[in-house]
Amino acid sequence: MVEISLKNKMKLPALGFGTFQIPPDQCEIAVRQALEAGYRLIDTAWSYQNEKAVGRAIRESGIPRDEIFVTTKVYMMGADGYAYTKKAFEEALQRLGLDYIDMYMIHMPFADYYGAWRAMEELYKQGRICVLGVANFSSARLVDFSRNVEIMPQVDQLERHPFYQRREEEKWLQKLGVQPQAWAPFAEGMNGMFQNPILQRIARAHKKTLAQVILRWETQTGWAAVVKSAHEDRIRENFDCWDFQMTPDELAAISHLDLGKPQMLDSNDPVEVNRCYDFLEHPVVTSLHNEKA
Repeated sequence: MVEISLKNKMKLPALGFGTFQIPPDQCEIAVRQALEAGYRLIDTAWSYQNEKAVGRAIRESGIPRDEIFVTTKVYMMGADGYAYTKKAFEEALQRLGLDYIDMYMIHMPFADYYGAWRAMEELYKQGRICVLGVANFSSARLVDFSRNVEIMPQVDQLERHPFYQRREEEKWLQKLGVQPQAWAPFAEGMNGMFQNPILQRIARAHKKTLAQVILRWETQTGWAAVVKSAHEDRIRENFDCWDFQMTPDELAAISHLDLGKPQMLDSNDPVEVNRCYDFLEHPVVTSLHNEKA
């Protein structure tokens, strides 16, 4: 597995397995298959409602705990982010069945995320979190963070794919010493990504799948990535993306696919912000939110 050195000297697997929208009954199987295929970063979140399944798969894999990098996330901390995050972290450990978390992230740049960050800094200093991360934070939010926090995030997880390449934001992340990690690298196939003739041509040239080309593009351009599938053949296929390298001309061709705007989530869109809060009002989510363990 290729690893990326973070600012705090921790190693981040360049390609991780994501579990967004995988129901618990399927998630345990998928995570076990991912670990067997060679993935060593498993990404979950409170809002995915499958942390228990992830934990079971990790424990039953037989792989030493220190060889698996586990990410989970705290979601929408309310008015007292500090107290909420302290409680949420303990509950995440219980659901996962772990005694530390490799990377703990603030899932959205909403609610009292500064209070949440203070709690996370304390847990980091105690060695209970190895890497501090945020997700969906724009470069502007990170610049504001740099003026107001003691410890900067080591990782920012962002929507990133050939149709939304975020090159200007990437420059700011580099300046701030924050490693970008892509979620939705395939943009769920939107805008005909899997039929794109440029990506198809590059895939044919390297005798790889189009998905493998996209994942290799992510890592070859300096990003880490998290990729999801519930199908064993695709889980293995996606991981088999390390034995080729694109040419400068091929990278330049992909750069021209950039549409310059998000396809999945725009955290600056009021409708999207409302949707993120409305998620908490769903009865199933409300029940999970009140769960003690």
